[in-house]
Amino acid sequence: MAKGEQFLTLGGLVQNISKIKANQFLYVVLLVAVFLLGYLAARVQMLEKDSNARTPTVQAPQGQQQAPQAPPEKVDVTLGKLPASGKNNAKVAMVEFSDFECPFCERFFKETLPQIKKEYIDTGKVKLTYRHFPLDFHAAAMPAALASECANEQGKFWEYHDKIFTEQSKISGKTGEIISQQLKTWAKQTKLDTTRFNNCLDSEKYKEAVNKDVNDGKTAGVSGTPTFFINGKRLVGAQPFAAFKAVIDEELK
Repeated sequence: MAKGEQFLTLGGLVQNISKIKANQFLYVVLLVAVFLLGYLAARVQMLEKDSNARTPTVQAPQGQQQAPQAPPEKVDVTLGKLPASGKNNAKVAMVEFSDFECPFCERFFKETLPQIKKEYIDTGKVKLTYRHFPLDFHAAAMPAALASECANEQGKFWEYHDKIFTEQSKISGKTGEIISQQLKTWAKQTKLDTTRFNNCLDSEKYKEAVNKDVNDGKTAGVSGTPTFFINGKRLVGAQPFAAFKAVIDEELK
């Protein structure tokens, strides 16, 4: 070792630090602290990214709701007073809470119901009952519900039900008088006694019955439309036919 050269020892380091002025020492400590904090933050981010990479993310297909991970619990829901579509002794009872102005209810009617009807209702396996759940922000929903009850009074609930959903655009987003006139036009087209129908509609004769459906729906946990209960198992939204098929087939076992 050359003369004057010294090993860097802990004692020597302490001796050298003690010679630094107080403000210089604090500056060094601050730099060390900032470095350590930055290092720790970088390590935490790396660990989080590694954790996310190890945990697979399951996403539902676009435009569809993610399938439930556990079997739905059964809810006690009554069928209501409107006539059922299908055989009364069908093994599976399906209750629909719906809104005649709801676009998702219209989608169910046009895209999914025909398949359910062909495979299950017409074959005696399922009976479908309709219950009202008119949403407050749909101006035509309550009048249409009342009109369908007036049609039921004359034994033509399902014919009138189909007429509304087939031509829903004629009342959707319209004002009160236009809605009322269209409902009365449909009564004439479905060959109802229009005088009797008009008096029934104008007097809101069945508003209490509609409100009972709404209250029963809320009790069962309904908050939007359409909502279905298949032997008490809840299914929400305009689901594809496969979603209904899965629940119905399970109940038919």
